[in-house]
Amino acid sequence: MIKPIERLYNGIIKENPTFVLMLGMCPTLAVTTSAINGLGMGLSTCAVLMMSNLIISLLRKFIPDRVRMPAYIVIVATFVTVVELLMQAYVRPLYNALGLFIPLIVVNCIILGRAEAYASKHSPLPSFFDGLGMGLGFTVALTLIGSFRELLGKGSVFGLQIMPKGFVPATIMIMAPGAFFVLACLTALQNKLKLGKSKVEPPEKFCSGNCGACMDGTCSIGKKEDADK
Repeated sequence: MIKPIERLYNGIIKENPTFVLMLGMCPTLAVTTSAINGLGMGLSTCAVLMMSNLIISLLRKFIPDRVRMPAYIVIVATFVTVVELLMQAYVRPLYNALGLFIPLIVVNCIILGRAEAYASKHSPLPSFFDGLGMGLGFTVALTLIGSFRELLGKGSVFGLQIMPKGFVPATIMIMAPGAFFVLACLTALQNKLKLGKSKVEPPEKFCSGNCGACMDGTCSIGKKEDADK
């Protein structure tokens, strides 16, 4: 598989930060009261992930090991500030809805984790696509959770009324317990689909050479030795 495509697949499906790695749970559970909030938070994090991964990869040979974490935080904080100012200027309602969780992107374990685990060890292009893949995976997860919570809790998705007039919203779905419930259901569904596609192969048998102590009756080597005796 081509490296950029592999990184995108890895972040969105194979190692989705929300459904597989269970990272970034604080913003995942707090801001996904609606689909637009989840989408906005996910894209903001995605932008920071891409740019911070790229810069950290470019500077990986110049940052001393003993100060690498403070250096990573400074780089991430720079891009978070840029994103925060842009949102404050152009998408003020979304900025007000997300509130404190925008500056808290600085300490998001997804960003610092990818900086330490991947960007600091690989070249700029794969690191950029790794950040893009992880960011898109985070965005998809938050948008799905927000969509289900908004649909069940308000009867709408992205502000558009979906349910009929007689629908009675389940208010609990836009509260904290609803976030845990939707996250659990979507994670279970993702794991079910993942397990369904994987083929479990029996482990390879290892011969220790000590046939006298071996209890494997299906071993053809042991049977051959017994026949020779």
